[in-house]
Amino acid sequence: MYTEYKELPKNSRVWVYQSDREFTTEEIEYITAKALVFIENWTRHGDDLKGSFTIKYNQFLVIAVDENFNNVSGCSIDASVRFIQEIENELKLDLMNKMNVSFKDGDNINIVKLPEFQNFAKSQKITAETVVFNNMVNTKEDFETKWEVPANQSWHARFLV
Repeated sequence: MYTEYKELPKNSRVWVYQSDREFTTEEIEYITAKALVFIENWTRHGDDLKGSFTIKYNQFLVIAVDENFNNVSGCSIDASVRFIQEIENELKLDLMNKMNVSFKDGDNINIVKLPEFQNFAKSQKITAETVVFNNMVNTKEDFETKWEVPANQSWHARFLV
C-alpha cells in the first residue's frame, strides 16, 4: 500500500540504493512509475505493507516501509531486492554495489570505488569535513539526519588521516 514518503513515521525502515550515475528525467519517470506499482502491491505473507520511496539528487533511490503497520519479512525484502535488480537491468544501472562510495565536492556528487575513496582520504582530498552519504542508515529519521554528513560523523571516518 503506497503512502506519501512524508507521511511515514520517523522509525520507518529504509534502504538506500545509490546509482553509479545520475538518472535522466525519463529514468526518474520510469523508476517512479515502477516504484508506485511495486509498493502498491508489496506484501508480507499476503498482508499489505505500508511503504513509499523517494529519489534524492537524481541518483539515490530510497525505499521505505512503516513497520508499525506490518513488519517486513525475508520474503518481502527479497521482493524489494528483485524490484531493484529489475530497475538495474532495464536501465543499465548499478544500484547495489556496496563498494561504491559517494561524497560531495561542492554541488557535485562523486561516486568512486572504496579503494579510490581510501586513497583520496590518505592524500587528504577527502577530509573530516567532506560531506559523504552514509547509505547504511536504517530508519527514516536517520536518513533525514545522518545520511548526508561530514565524513568524521560516519563510518567513512575510519579512512581519514
